[in-house]
Amino acid sequence: MKAYITRRLLLAVPVAWGVVTMVFLIIHMTPGDPVAIMLGESATIADMESLRSELGLDKPVLEQYAKFLLNVVSFDLGNSIYTGRSVAESISTRYGATVELALASMALAILLAIPLGVMAAARKDTVVDRVGMALSLIGVSMPSFWIGPLLIIFFAIDLKWFPVSGRGGVESLVLPAITLGTAMAAILSRLTRATMIDTLGEDYITTARAKGLENYVVLFKHALRNALLPVVTVAGLQLGALLAGAIITETIFSWPGIGRLTIQAINARDYPLVQGCVLAIALSYTFVNIVVDILYSFVDPRVRLR
Repeated sequence: MKAYITRRLLLAVPVAWGVVTMVFLIIHMTPGDPVAIMLGESATIADMESLRSELGLDKPVLEQYAKFLLNVVSFDLGNSIYTGRSVAESISTRYGATVELALASMALAILLAIPLGVMAAARKDTVVDRVGMALSLIGVSMPSFWIGPLLIIFFAIDLKWFPVSGRGGVESLVLPAITLGTAMAAILSRLTRATMIDTLGEDYITTARAKGLENYVVLFKHALRNALLPVVTVAGLQLGALLAGAIITETIFSWPGIGRLTIQAINARDYPLVQGCVLAIALSYTFVNIVVDILYSFVDPRVRLR
């Protein structure tokens, strides 16, 4: 187990380097002069040259790249142009909110999807199966920019059960988590059903039933564990997508996460902050995929031998 985890962590180093390099290239290859965009057309040449020198954009590209790598390693991403705060500090204060929202959405999706998918597979082609899959189809068909305002109107404005926006107690987390978790639950439930149907047709499941084991033991102890590998894969990718793509939901609910910070940085033309946010999102996605690789070895021990 330790050797497998060590290999995965070592392989993550070149992946992280590649991600950092891609972020640098994407930001620097974007058409247009970032200094002119940040300062506007009314800026003087002196102001533009001063800001370009401050950001290091007057240096050769390779020198900028080397400095960028050193800054990333030392967690020094520069300062925001408009607030003057450290970019790393600005991201760290917002990152926790995004992780909180992503984990709550993931927990909600798993709690809904796994039992629904297992029951639908165990009662294939029955009313339970058809109703469950119909609900999942509805869930995956509702985009966050539609379901979010709908939840606000009904549960926050009409019933006044939850806050309209902002981050406060647990009650402020409910509506954003439902908005993000609904589509994910729909996807995972359909995948769980498909993999469970395949697994329930295996010989060892027939043997387990022949031994007289209870149905829930066969389903959840023997079948579900062997059906979880594809589900873990998709769940990990979905969690990475939540950390990277919760921008719409965070904007709708005024959730102070990194997605909303990215939008604010783009609107403010804050070049260092945009670069830092994109880098944090990309590295988060990479880290989640590493964790998923490690989880494989717990779900299926045969993975450790590869």
